[in-house]
Amino acid sequence: MIQPASLEELASLVEKDGKKVFLFVADWCGDCRYIYPALPEIEESNPEFTFIRVDRDQYIDLAKLWDVYGIPSLVVLEKDKEIGRFVNRDRKSKQQ
Repeated sequence: MIQPASLEELASLVEKDGKKVFLFVADWCGDCRYIYPALPEIEESNPEFTFIRVDRDQYIDLAKLWDVYGIPSLVVLEKDKEIGRFVNRDRKSKQQ
């Protein structure tokens, strides 16, 4: 999973060709920590996607711009267009 070190790196990932899953999380988020162990298997099962972990607190302006108000949240882009989103205040399962 890619963890961008700067806003510039994050912006370049948004523009990159292909399908990307942006996972908005925060270190203090219990539900985020709950799903972390399942992420490697999810990535391996979905090689057509690039997975990017976005620290919601570090990139709060992007979270607001993308209307990400709850975490963990997944926003899926193809090129720079949103093609999917999964936001739910209930705890996520690996299947979700």
